[in-house]
Amino acid sequence: MALANIVVHLDSSPRCAVRVALAVKLARREGARLTGLFAEVASAHRVGVVATWPSEDYVAAASTARTQFEGATPALGARARFIDVNRGGEQEILARATDIVRAFDLVILGQTDPAGRAPIDLPEQLVTESGRPVLVVPSAGSYEDLGHRPLFAWHRSRGAARALHDALPLVAPGADGLVVEAGPAGEATDEFAELVIADLAAHGVGARFQNVVVEDVRLMDTLLNQAADHAADLLAIGAFDGSGFAFLGRGSGTRYVLRHMTLPVLFSH
Repeated sequence: MALANIVVHLDSSPRCAVRVALAVKLARREGARLTGLFAEVASAHRVGVVATWPSEDYVAAASTARTQFEGATPALGARARFIDVNRGGEQEILARATDIVRAFDLVILGQTDPAGRAPIDLPEQLVTESGRPVLVVPSAGSYEDLGHRPLFAWHRSRGAARALHDALPLVAPGADGLVVEAGPAGEATDEFAELVIADLAAHGVGARFQNVVVEDVRLMDTLLNQAADHAADLLAIGAFDGSGFAFLGRGSGTRYVLRHMTLPVLFSH
């Protein structure tokens, strides 16, 4: 299914422009609608014990974000729109943003910046609770396009299968893909690997299957290294999916990639 409705997170960070540019590229490529969702932590204006919301600072930040978003989306015309989450507390933002993004085909976020104004837990919250595929853009680097050299992290699990198929609308026609099955020593290669490659071929994606043996603690580093070796521009991974890896059962692998990503990553849960 083609992407028809994309939402990108907006805030006051300098990196916002990078993910908006990528979101616009994808929206133009797919003929999709693009919504900019402004959300960042802010305090209410207080005079003594009386609090007034929204504060002048918040209104100014939201207005600036809207102006910048509209300046980046003229080619989309009526297919672009702006939404203000209109909340300043972390928990309020997380709850409201989660409800909003459930109505979209794809969510685009930036990697967490501890010094930024976005809630620290925003990526994890939206990955686990929105029910939508979430594309996270790294906090460093330039990403004008993606999907030409995808890497699909594979394992015999529900999460990996869903991630591969959630990523297909992002994959460019004629892409050169790589499916990497990384697992403990002694674990047999997926006997149905040829069916995975055939499925990608049916979608116009040429891909090869590669099995990599890793020690437990090196699994996610191995995937990122394989992505670098493949010159991948997109990594698709089943988030919080520890099937076959007891040490990943509580999401440590997903959180590791969220902290150390070196390319755009599609998380599917």
